[in-house]
Amino acid sequence: LRPSRPKEALPVYEANLALERRYWSHDEANILIAQSNVASCLSNLGRHDEALVLERALYARRMELLGASHMRTILTGLNLSCSLFRLDRWDEARTLTRDQLLP
Repeated sequence: LRPSRPKEALPVYEANLALERRYWSHDEANILIAQSNVASCLSNLGRHDEALVLERALYARRMELLGASHMRTILTGLNLSCSLFRLDRWDEARTLTRDQLLP
């Protein structure tokens, strides 16, 4: 789906996430990817608070599954940090970036 049309893409991404959870609940990697797509789309729509909730959950789960040094965890953390900046949560974004993503 094209990122230039997030309003139309969001219901498709949400349906994809629901299907992943229903039929492929054992495949957590794909569920996390689908959840990331929803969060990104929400952010593109300016719904940053909702995106932040998903991104926090994604980051926590990737930390559990993959560890802090895995590329996917770091990328998810950077997305979370960007969302925090968009919401003017500067201190939290700096702390996350400096203390958890850079070491």
